[in-house]
Amino acid sequence: MANASSTTTIRAEEAAHFGTLAAQWWDPKGSSAMLHRLNPVRLGFVRAAIDAHWANEPGADSRGVRPLAGKRALDVGCGAGLLCEPLARLGAAVTGLDAAPENIAAAAAHAAGAGLTIDYRCGDVGALGLRGYDLVTSLEVIEHVSDPSTFVAALGTALAPGGLMVLSTPNRTARSRLLLVEAAERSGMIPRGTHHWDQFITPAELRDLLAGAGLAMGEPQGIAWTPTKGLHLSSDMALNYIVTATTSG
Repeated sequence: MANASSTTTIRAEEAAHFGTLAAQWWDPKGSSAMLHRLNPVRLGFVRAAIDAHWANEPGADSRGVRPLAGKRALDVGCGAGLLCEPLARLGAAVTGLDAAPENIAAAAAHAAGAGLTIDYRCGDVGALGLRGYDLVTSLEVIEHVSDPSTFVAALGTALAPGGLMVLSTPNRTARSRLLLVEAAERSGMIPRGTHHWDQFITPAELRDLLAGAGLAMGEPQGIAWTPTKGLHLSSDMALNYIVTATTSG
């Protein structure tokens, strides 16, 4: 795999933006309401990916309550811990990393209140020397970094051989521009300034980024929205998609 650069991929203005949302991160009716609707959909994909990836491992707890027991998980761009806490409950020793200190403080406080032990850190994934994680996740993050190639390489460096990575991100399409940026932010469903459409990454671009880091991308699934189903996994990737990656070769 490619070596991660020590150059930071953090955009200071992005970290500051999300830091201002920290106090409401766990409020399902607050500024992160959309994330609370999105999280169960993402978790469904993550859980299925975990079960599939380690299904043949001796002693695997596939479809059990703690399939990540004995494994280490890293969530990069963890915010206030909406994914870290479920991963901990699935049995993993979890490290949560975020660029905003306000988010890390909110995440640590919430985990303590829930009786969960999670190693929260503030900083850049490429600068902290993180290694050997069985599971690396980074959901709705790559579109906010300054250098996607360096960022993906750093994620790959943190992943243990034979490990599993899960990424999700908005797709750069006309529909995502209309609905995720213009409609959602203007209506207040998503805080203003959250998305920058030109930074969205297509599945083909992400596949190339992962290949450059020595990682093989799985088949992406869309995260779509309809009035009848709300947010759900779909073959329609026009708005958002989620995908696995593994060490190739």
